[in-house]
Amino acid sequence: MDIENNLDKIVLVVDDDSTSLKLAQRILEPDYRVATVNKGELVFSYLKHNTPDLILLDLNMPEIDGFEVMRRLQSNEKYVEIPVMFLTANQDSDIEAKCLESGAIDFVNKPFVPLVLKGRVKRIMELYSYRKELEKIVSEQTETIIQQTERIAHIQNAVIVGMANLIEERDDSTGTHVRNTQHYVEMLCLELKKRGMFDEQLTENYISQTIRATPLHDIGKIKIPDAILKKPGKLTTEEFEVIKDHARYGAEIIDDILGGVEEPDYLEVGRQIALYHHERWDGTGYPTQLKGEDIPLCARIMSIADVFDALYEERVYKKEIRPVSACLKIIEEGRGTQFDPKLVDVFISMADELSAYVGEEITNE
Repeated sequence: MDIENNLDKIVLVVDDDSTSLKLAQRILEPDYRVATVNKGELVFSYLKHNTPDLILLDLNMPEIDGFEVMRRLQSNEKYVEIPVMFLTANQDSDIEAKCLESGAIDFVNKPFVPLVLKGRVKRIMELYSYRKELEKIVSEQTETIIQQTERIAHIQNAVIVGMANLIEERDDSTGTHVRNTQHYVEMLCLELKKRGMFDEQLTENYISQTIRATPLHDIGKIKIPDAILKKPGKLTTEEFEVIKDHARYGAEIIDDILGGVEEPDYLEVGRQIALYHHERWDGTGYPTQLKGEDIPLCARIMSIADVFDALYEERVYKKEIRPVSACLKIIEEGRGTQFDPKLVDVFISMADELSAYVGEEITNE
């Protein structure tokens, strides 16, 4: 670990006694750049334009004594990291203890013994040089770890989205369901946050995890047979019961596959979305018949996004003209039965934003 040349180091000596200032300057100047001030107040004038590597601070000065100067230094985040060594002619052990308690790194008795003063200044300079070098190394390593963590998170997210897209392709959907639902979930979460709704639940972390976990909502479909998943006609009662199992399968897959590699908050939100996004507000949904606010908020949000996208994207392959307004009308019909009424009201109010996203011309009816 390389230590900078001492001649680059600045020592600020603060003492109202001119003899002490000159003596300290003579002792230290061969090795350091020395600045001097003879009043406590002048310390802060000096610090406006300079940053010393060490302050030698006399205790007994008129107007503002050393302890008051130290208190001001410690209370200012710009100066708190500058090491301070007290200069004192008082041999009382209580004074020495008070010096250290106030935040000083060391103290030196007056009159100065040149070798003692030089030795202690050198020791402090070396310690703080090592400290700065260590802080630099830690900062660089921390930045590297952050970058690596972000890269791993990006890869994990890409794998999850890619897997979700592959599953989506199995049931002959339009190929945009994962992207669309994630966008609708984000839009709704941010609008709810903007309006101050569900404040206790909708923390920044919860919103982030909900948006990230959206692609997991239908991951359980990977265990549904193609003959049922891709059936073009109406499903039988038995077949529909098989389809419904994808919610439980999704929760199991998240626990089994992602449990050891993802953070707990993300796993919990992802599990709730996968398991409960087909529950209904009136308690007639599946797989557990949860009702009202017993259904996790993330799943209630996902439910609206999922159904809206299914309604809108149907027009692509069914050749039906179903504009955003018609889709929202169907969502509104499910208010209080299928969907959380508060979420429906907010989602419907976002009609223009939804139309802009799908590229539909906005009309003022």
